[in-house]
Amino acid sequence: MTAPVNGSALVTLRGIRKTYNAGRPNEAEVLHGIDLDIARGEFVALIGPSGSGKSTLLNLLGLLERPSAGTYTLAGTPVQDLDDDGLTRMRRETLGFVFQFHHLLPAFSALENVTLPALARDGRITPAVRERGRSLLASVGLAAVMDRKPPELSGGMQQRVAIARALVLQPALVLADEPTGNLDTASSDEVFKLLRHSHAEAGISFLIVTHDPRLAARCDRIVELIDGRVANDGPPAPPLVPPPAASAAAGL
Repeated sequence: MTAPVNGSALVTLRGIRKTYNAGRPNEAEVLHGIDLDIARGEFVALIGPSGSGKSTLLNLLGLLERPSAGTYTLAGTPVQDLDDDGLTRMRRETLGFVFQFHHLLPAFSALENVTLPALARDGRITPAVRERGRSLLASVGLAAVMDRKPPELSGGMQQRVAIARALVLQPALVLADEPTGNLDTASSDEVFKLLRHSHAEAGISFLIVTHDPRLAARCDRIVELIDGRVANDGPPAPPLVPPPAASAAAGL
């Protein structure tokens, strides 16, 4: 386990286990004592084969499920001590989500979709939130189409709207589940650059679940899950550089 880079942990997991169908013949433990820290301002990739527990861990981090054992501290709050209402408030105030499929509402404009989290949290959309939505859409290159509805936008543009929506309430942590998995290579690179730009500009922590080794290699840190356990945790490996002789031969 890698220690937080700046000594300020946003996420602290200790001994996290998740068991489904506990006490039944089909009982299955999916996560086996996960220890993990994510510092404020980190940009982390979560990788692993199918069935390794990535989705379960993401659901726990996103306060969508509770662990069967262990402790989870988010922004200084022990979330296992919260009731369901407290979890909902914590989720709305601290977390942003970006999914592989953007889940935009087709009857609403891009700007309306971006500002919907404020409506869910506060019951209204203030002028300040609406202006922040416009600013975010402009920052992701969508100033000219913010009044269009999702069916009028390309897949890459819709994902950019989803990124703006995740950022509108200025969360401490954004959880992105295969955010480029449904895009072509060019759109995937564009969306990833936007995520990194948002990270650099706002200092938001990101956890990116990805099957794409190219994208994982461009994160600051890679956490690999295998069979419900953290198998590797550290910076990406440096790119391979051919020896001088090989480089010279290649240039002939």
